Amino acid sequence: MIVLKQVLNGLMSRYKERVPDVSKVINALIEHNIISGEEAIKNDHIAFRTMGVPQLGIASFEKIFLHYGYTAKDHYFFESKKVDARWYAPPSDEFPRIFISELKVNDFPKSIQNIITSYTDEVKTDPVDKLDLDDASQVINFLHASLWRVPIYKDYKTLLETSEYAAWVIYNRYYLNHYTISVDNLPKGYNTLEEFNTFLGDIDVLLSDAGGYIKKSKDGLLLQSSTVSQLCDATFAKGDTYKIAGSYVEFAERKVLPEFEHLPTHELTRKHKREGFETANADKIFESTFRSQTKRKDS
Repeated sequence: MIVLKQVLNGLMSRYKERVPDVSKVINALIEHNIISGEEAIKNDHIAFRTMGVPQLGIASFEKIFLHYGYTAKDHYFFESKKVDARWYAPPSDEFPRIFISELKVNDFPKSIQNIITSYTDEVKTDPVDKLDLDDASQVINFLHASLWRVPIYKDYKTLLETSEYAAWVIYNRYYLNHYTISVDNLPKGYNTLEEFNTFLGDIDVLLSDAGGYIKKSKDGLLLQSSTVSQLCDATFAKGDTYKIAGSYVEFAERKVLPEFEHLPTHELTRKHKREGFETANADKIFESTFRSQTKRKDS
């Protein structure tokens, strides 16, 4: 458990540097006396994106968190984006869920496959197999490492026109895609997503409107919103520099399951609330890094 905590802390420290909205939201919550400190925030889940090639993808990446006691749960498929995903339940409630997705590379035209594999083929064997997963610093460094050479902008641009997910991964690799503030664990008045989104608007946090500002599961028990991805200065091979999508923040409200609605609030735990994810919700959350959203940053 100690190593897992160290890995998660290492991920979050670099993630916060890339996504100023994280500190903006947390600081505002503290300044408005909604929470006493950052430790009062519950992290619902964190997410990673990968390339679905034999030596990488979910099959490789999941080994890290399975080693730390996570349990593989439901599988999801996003047909229009050609993306597979799976979520993982933590070893105890103090840790966030993990959501790992991968691009189904073989579902793309050969020309696109060739661009992707020209980079991923530089990784000859499964890199996770070489890690000492009990060494937190080694794992943290790996998750921020250059798995393949820096792409040329022309390749990035070509991928962008076919799959914005592919373009994101080819440059950002395993960087933490997003972390998620659990809204239903906040004090009354801020513990529904509708109320919390109003608060975010008041502090000038721009939310993605893909699929609506609030994405709601069919059963109405899982509600999700997200910020528009941070634009980062990206330096490509040959020194070309462009602003591209980086990472973002998500917000989730998990409602109490009908069979536990009689319980008083102070008795409610994770097991009493809606678990898992929803394909339709996640499909639109992916678009937080898409140009349809990031262009709104400049408008």
